[in-house]
Amino acid sequence: MKSGFLDKLVARIDRIDPASLQGHFLRLAQEKGLLETIFASIQEGVIVLDGDGKLSYANRAAERLLGFSLEDMEGKAVSRIVRDINWERILALASGEWSKLINSELEVDYPEHRFISFYVVPLNTVRKGERGAVLILRDVTADRERTATQIESEKMNALKLLASGVAHEIGNPLNALNIHLQLLDRELKNLSEDVRGDLGELVDVAKKEVTRLDLIITQFLSAIRPSRPKLVRAQVANVLNETLNLLKQEIEGRQIQVEVDRPSRLPRIHIDRDQMKQAFFNVIKNALQAMPDGGSLNISLSGSDRGVAISFQDNGTGISPEEFPKMFEPYHTTKSDGSGLGLMIVQRIIQDHGGQMEVTSEPDTGTTFTLFLPAADRRMRLLKSPQAAQEHLA
Repeated sequence: MKSGFLDKLVARIDRIDPASLQGHFLRLAQEKGLLETIFASIQEGVIVLDGDGKLSYANRAAERLLGFSLEDMEGKAVSRIVRDINWERILALASGEWSKLINSELEVDYPEHRFISFYVVPLNTVRKGERGAVLILRDVTADRERTATQIESEKMNALKLLASGVAHEIGNPLNALNIHLQLLDRELKNLSEDVRGDLGELVDVAKKEVTRLDLIITQFLSAIRPSRPKLVRAQVANVLNETLNLLKQEIEGRQIQVEVDRPSRLPRIHIDRDQMKQAFFNVIKNALQAMPDGGSLNISLSGSDRGVAISFQDNGTGISPEEFPKMFEPYHTTKSDGSGLGLMIVQRIIQDHGGQMEVTSEPDTGTTFTLFLPAADRRMRLLKSPQAAQEHLA
């Protein structure tokens, strides 16, 4: 509405004929409808307060952000929905003091948890001395989450750089220890049987511990400093068979019955064979450890034009609801000899291959890990533009 239009209308209203008066009021109604439509469609919340801090208007975004209805709150104090704000002080500010107001944030839990940024501006009304204000609201929850994610990412990168250097420095003396233990083992052969037996056991324990530490460092470096997959076109069933052969003795020693169900034909996929073998190894190893007293592991493969799904279902101890959210966290493990990095490495490998991983589990019943890998020709598909699609149909 143009400035001064209402003043001119009031001053001339006694000289306007009925037809012109109807036209002016129609124009007012149209402009009011336009403004209401604009305010109803914007994402920012708008609340108009009178001089007493009572609601006289609120758009849909404000109702949605703060969880109220204008129909119920019109004419009521804004302090009922926006608490902990000194509204009396704000509405009593002189015109020159409004510039001192600083944006603030609210944390609300209803109708859902949000962080809302807001600021207040004065409302210049027609009557001299009458006070009012407009409250502008904006949902900044996503902005906060992005900032928190960015900070966490920077902290993690710094930690990875530090940890990688430490792991590298630890690896050098471990190699030296391993070499000297081998030399010591060789010298033991020249001693008598009695002496060699006792010392040999001690050397074997030391060698096993060095090997275990070396494995932990290797897994750690694989988790924090992953290499890009070298993709080749391959049959995932062949990689699975190679992994099962590596674990054959452990599977038999634990008395685990393994059954593999695969269709006669599966689509070829692009994978890094070594990395995928590592992922399969970690998942199967995890299943074996969940069945200390024996059990069964059913592995099923299925394929479609979208890719291949590999499902590993065991009847082991399962995962408790408390442990479920933590299973992919680094160093979180429920096993006395676990590193807590196996599933984290699996997740990273599958994601680097453009795939997904799904886990379902029930305590004392078993766990199912399902790995989804995209087909070789489905990793990326460009969509035709609307114009090209129309030309194709023509």
